[in-house]
Amino acid sequence: MLATTANPAGLSFKVHVQPGASRNQILGLHGDALKLKLTAPPVEGKANKACVEILSEALGVPKNSIKIVSGHSSRHKNIRITCSARQTPLLRRRLEELSVG
Repeated sequence: MLATTANPAGLSFKVHVQPGASRNQILGLHGDALKLKLTAPPVEGKANKACVEILSEALGVPKNSIKIVSGHSSRHKNIRITCSARQTPLLRRRLEELSVG
């Protein structure tokens, strides 16, 4: 199960990123994190930018509401989505659907 945490700023969760893949893809769970394959290489923030883009598209939220809180130079990242308390249950459902693969 994907571990999500609601906080005053929104919703937080973990991702595990595999950069340099043949295509962008959300694969489901990797431990307690959402696994993402990204075509972008892990240089100059390109993989981080691709991570935000794929999450934005999959969750239907603006890119500027998604922030990598920690793990900028790691495969393991903590993500925070800024959202209202009303949006949190919907985002949790979408994340659960994505985590099934």
